[in-house]
Amino acid sequence: MTEEFALECHGLRYQFGETLAVDGVDLTVARGEIFGLLGPNGAGKTTTIRAVTALLPVPPGTISVFGLDVAGRKMAVRRLIGYVPQLLSADGSLTGRENVALFARLFDVPRRLRPTRVSEAIDAMGLGDAADRLASTYSGGMIRRLELAQALVSAPRLLILDEPTIGLDPVARAGVWERIAAVRRETGMTVLVTTHYMDEAEQCCDRVALMHRGRVRAVGTPAQLIDGLGLPGATLDDVFRAYSGGETLDDQIGGLRDVRATRRTARRLG
Repeated sequence: MTEEFALECHGLRYQFGETLAVDGVDLTVARGEIFGLLGPNGAGKTTTIRAVTALLPVPPGTISVFGLDVAGRKMAVRRLIGYVPQLLSADGSLTGRENVALFARLFDVPRRLRPTRVSEAIDAMGLGDAADRLASTYSGGMIRRLELAQALVSAPRLLILDEPTIGLDPVARAGVWERIAAVRRETGMTVLVTTHYMDEAEQCCDRVALMHRGRVRAVGTPAQLIDGLGLPGATLDDVFRAYSGGETLDDQIGGLRDVRATRRTARRLG
């Protein structure tokens, strides 16, 4: 494993009790690309992400981030990553600036750099005018952008986003993606994102992997996967159907817990 890739996974396998959540995942993410990890709840996406971020133990040599083995270099890997999980919530009793400053301390950003880093992260997400307002006054789209600012304050080389636009209206969704794309252009940061919105993945991701029942079923650019179907007017939704046995996202929702979690996130983001 070398620094040639931002992320490498080899034979990643994870089991919870009798449930095999991830079944031999092989994956590479190039430096600087936006990579989409697609599939329904229960496909193994979040488990894969938790393993990449060192929140789950993995065998040596299974995952590397910029050439660092996650199993043996957990803290070093975590310093390279910004992570926005699906259910993260900003503190409504703090201002936007205070929320981001808190994360600067949590991520051990040097004290002398904190004011600059906080301001840069806030400005990158277009929140400068609202930075000193309580987060409880923010709209759903602003909250999600604030959470992105929290993840960006440590200047990560790899930004991992789990359903970054869930529950947002189309305008807010577009705004979040515009900010992500702008930061990526300016910094060369690599982005790994999960989403259930196939239109987002088709428009915004350089490459995607489609997971189903713990395995990666297809990898390529959205255009390559769509062209591979040989169907006039096909979209990434059609690719999903083809590689998931014709089942829809609704057919494969990962249970009541996932439904409740999704609804909580949608309510929180307005």
